Amino acid sequence: MMDSVVIESSKKTPKVLLDPDGKIHISGRSIHEDPAKFYNPLLLWIFDYCKDPGKTTTVDIELEYFNSGSAKFILNILQALVGITKKGNKLVVNWHYEEGDDDILERGEYYASILNTNFNFIEYQ
Repeated sequence: MMDSVVIESSKKTPKVLLDPDGKIHISGRSIHEDPAKFYNPLLLWIFDYCKDPGKTTTVDIELEYFNSGSAKFILNILQALVGITKKGNKLVVNWHYEEGDDDILERGEYYASILNTNFNFIEYQ
């Protein structure tokens, strides 16, 4: 059985919840100067999870800002998770963005298009 991973947010890193029951949540800011150092352990957990995923996996991305280095790792996480749908598992991606934040909305739309996956776009105030 996999362990849950909980990382509290800092000024430069997001809050992360990785739950083997199929709940993945990333929120806050992601402007780490060395995103590989932060995201590589998370990617390893995701790859491990994808070997035996839950029937439904729900991903909530609620980032108020992320830099280009982080963007690559977020895409890698989402790419790995999209792979579980090929095994018949369900993937729900909720992309949260602040009202009027077109940059974050457009980034989510871009990810959805290149991953050929439906995202739920959820606007908040």
